[in-house]
Amino acid sequence: MTSTAISDLTLNNGVTLPPIGLGVFQSPPAETSAAVTTALELGYRHVDTAAAYANEREVGVGIRDSGIARDEVVIETKVWPSDYGRDETRHAFDKAAAKLGVDRIDVLILHQPAPAGFDRTVAAYLALQQLLADGAVRAIGVSNFMPHHLDRLLAEVDVVPQLNQIELHPYFTQPEVQAADAGHGILTQAWSPIGGITFYPGPWGDDRRSVLADPTIAQIAAAHGKSPAQVMLRWGMQQGRSVIPKSTSPARIAENLAVFDFALAADELATIDALDTGRRSGPDPDGARTDLFDRVIPEA
Repeated sequence: MTSTAISDLTLNNGVTLPPIGLGVFQSPPAETSAAVTTALELGYRHVDTAAAYANEREVGVGIRDSGIARDEVVIETKVWPSDYGRDETRHAFDKAAAKLGVDRIDVLILHQPAPAGFDRTVAAYLALQQLLADGAVRAIGVSNFMPHHLDRLLAEVDVVPQLNQIELHPYFTQPEVQAADAGHGILTQAWSPIGGITFYPGPWGDDRRSVLADPTIAQIAAAHGKSPAQVMLRWGMQQGRSVIPKSTSPARIAENLAVFDFALAADELATIDALDTGRRSGPDPDGARTDLFDRVIPEA
C-alpha cells in the first residue's frame, strides 16, 4: 500500500520547510492579511510573498493576527531586479523586513535572472550570501532560473542556492530544470502548481488550457474522491517538490491543505507527468522586460 506520509523538506544548508505553503501572488492587499491568518489557523506554516506583489506588509499583519509564534512560520520573499546590486539588495532586505515586521527573513530569493544585466544579478546574490552569513536570513535562493542561468551564477558565487522557484504544473514540468536543480542539491519549488498561471495576464498565448479541467486529472481525482487541485498538489509533493498554491478563499485554502490523507500510485504519477506540453504559460525568464524590471519598489 502506498504511504500517505509526506515529510518536511530539508534544504542543502539543513534548514527545513513544509512541503506546502500559501502563495499571495495577485492577492489584493485588502484580502491578504485575512488569507494568511486563515491559512495559519488551518495549519499552514509557510507563506510566500515578494516585494513585487506589494503585499508584504499585509502578510506580516496576517502572521501576527494568527497568534502563531513567529519561529513556527517560514516567511519567504523575493528581491525585484530594480533592487539588484550589493548595496541595493541589502537595502531591499531592510525594506522587506520592515514591511513584514520581522528582524530575520527565513527564505530570501532573487525573483528573476534578469540576464540582460546579469552582473547586477550576481552582485545581488553575493549580497544574499552576506545576509546568510550574518544570520539575517536562514536560506537563500533564486526564482525562474534556467540551467544556463544557474551555471553562470554558480561560476561566480560560493553558496549554492537552497531553492529555485519555477513555473511547474502538469502542463509544464520543466524536467531539464528539475534535473539541474537536483544535480546541484537545489530544491525545486513550484509556483502555479495547479496550473492557475494558465490565466497569467500578458501576451503569452490566447489558447491556454486550464489544467484544472484536464480530463485525465479529473479521472484520477474521482478515483480518490479528491479535487483536481488536490491531485496536482499531491503529485508535486510526492515527487519531492515544494508547492505554493495561492488563494484568498478560505474554502480553497482549506482544500489545498487537505492532501495528506491519500497517495497517488506510481502509474498515476507517470500519467500526470505525461501531460507535459513543454510550453510555459508565464513569461520567458530570458526575456528582457526592461520596463517591468525597472519598476521601483517603494520604501514603505
